[in-house]
Amino acid sequence: MSVSTTFPVQETHDESGANLTGYNRIVLLTDGYSTPFHAKTAISVLRYRSDDVVAVFETSGVGETAEALFGIGGSIPVVASLEEVDADAVFLGTAVSGGRLPEQWKPLILKALLRGVDVVSGNHQFLIDDPDFRNAAESSGARLIDIRRNRQNATSTGMPFREDCLRVHTVGQDCSLGKMVVSFEVQRELQRRGEDAHFIATGQTGIMISGEGIPVDCIVSDFVNGSVEALVRRNEGHDILLIEGQGSIAHPSFSAVTMGLLHGCAPQGLIYCYEVGRTSVKGLDHVPLVSHQKMIETYLANASLRCPSTLIGIALNGRNVSREEGEAERRRMESEFGLPTCDVYRDGAAPLADAVIKLRGELRS
Repeated sequence: MSVSTTFPVQETHDESGANLTGYNRIVLLTDGYSTPFHAKTAISVLRYRSDDVVAVFETSGVGETAEALFGIGGSIPVVASLEEVDADAVFLGTAVSGGRLPEQWKPLILKALLRGVDVVSGNHQFLIDDPDFRNAAESSGARLIDIRRNRQNATSTGMPFREDCLRVHTVGQDCSLGKMVVSFEVQRELQRRGEDAHFIATGQTGIMISGEGIPVDCIVSDFVNGSVEALVRRNEGHDILLIEGQGSIAHPSFSAVTMGLLHGCAPQGLIYCYEVGRTSVKGLDHVPLVSHQKMIETYLANASLRCPSTLIGIALNGRNVSREEGEAERRRMESEFGLPTCDVYRDGAAPLADAVIKLRGELRS
């Protein structure tokens, strides 16, 4: 999938040869957008790849630490100049509305490229399309890596997956609830127990962390199902796959990718994710959220059109409530739905990992 050019620009990470996990001196660029709403990519990279991050670039926070800025990342410094650090890559750490590149970032990106530093972007606006970036990369030998740029063109075959490959998929009441984190935490907990569990990334942040995956929200609609199916099939040698969810089946803007994922990965188990206290759809404050009961019923009905599927657990995100309020909510949901419920951010993923193992036993009996 490499671009036919004379300079080292890469279209995607995994199929073009760019090794995202090979970077170990990363600067996270969040300048002007260092909030939990915008900087979720940076926050997740800090959570799972902090050893590979040397700095966060945010001019308003110079002299602070990542921990002070985001509540995670420890003593990683916040800087306002690339000259202050020895970097091998700049990762664009935001998910700005519309996926566009903030105009004020262009001089910094050019400076990084001219210094020979690779730039990795998960935005919908591709770096490679900017002639100034291409010229800078050509002159220095740096690489432009657009994670969302792809030529996926597979349609679904509908063929069954390997019988002993258990597929568990996170789904949500809305966007930006932590579906990726839940998938990753369950996978890590299962690995700690000696299980052959593998995380399947379907969005830019998961790809930046794991180094592989597909950007389902930037694939032609006819090919979402097939591309997901092909990704799962490439990894079905593992015993358990934790497949990252995207969007929401009830989101007026993003339901298409959610349905494509459901049918592409054909999950036997679903984990339902939601944020405590959220009442309206992200980005559409005039649209109320659909009830948990109706959402769960809808997910199960649609997932089971291809493969019998069951809900095995619930993951709540209590970031906007106290620990006591979160625990009360956990008990309420567990009582209402009769399923293991937890907040992986606060308490870890052990109950959900238990649910995965239980599902495997039930399917084998």
